[in-house]
Amino acid sequence: MSISENIQTLKKKLPNEVTLVAVSKTKPITDIEQAYNSGQLIFGENKVQELVEKHEKLPKDIQWQMIGHLQTNKVKYIAPFVDLIHGVDSEKLVKEIDKRARQNNRSIDCLLQVNIATESTKFGFSEEEVHRIMKHKEDLKNINIVGLMGMATFTENKIQIKEEFSFLSEIYKKYEQMNILSMGMSGDYKIAIECGSTMVRIGSTIFGNRNY
Repeated sequence: MSISENIQTLKKKLPNEVTLVAVSKTKPITDIEQAYNSGQLIFGENKVQELVEKHEKLPKDIQWQMIGHLQTNKVKYIAPFVDLIHGVDSEKLVKEIDKRARQNNRSIDCLLQVNIATESTKFGFSEEEVHRIMKHKEDLKNINIVGLMGMATFTENKIQIKEEFSFLSEIYKKYEQMNILSMGMSGDYKIAIECGSTMVRIGSTIFGNRNY
């Protein structure tokens, strides 16, 4: 099927309250244009340079989201336009985003990344660290913490994946001011939705397998 058909098929499967982020990392402009022309406006990238280049070349009503690990020294490049930053995984990064947003006279929406996986390569806060940040969020004038994000362990064990997503969902429920729970990708988004996800990040199901 075409990219447009893939998106339409996928959207029919998603509940109305679940937002689709089309993960366009490594994909060419032409692929993104096909998705855009079918009505998809939200795209996720995981590398700052690629995100900046695509923002410059594509329509300005696209909502760009940073979904990868973000280094503090790269925040300044996306601060003028980024719609949502998913992987906020350190207090240092929180403060840098707040600073860069202030310099651009904007407020940037962010998700705190919680480490729910068993893999040591995954980034993220503990539940206690999330609580500490939320307790002092009034100190942050130009950053809006609108929700949580997490990535399950890369495993075929669906029980483990469900347990990890459920754990994150329980943390999310403790904060009434949050309205986004970003969890679930092409391989596990159905489980994530069962566990309460409100935003899924899907790439290969839309664009096909990647050539890394």
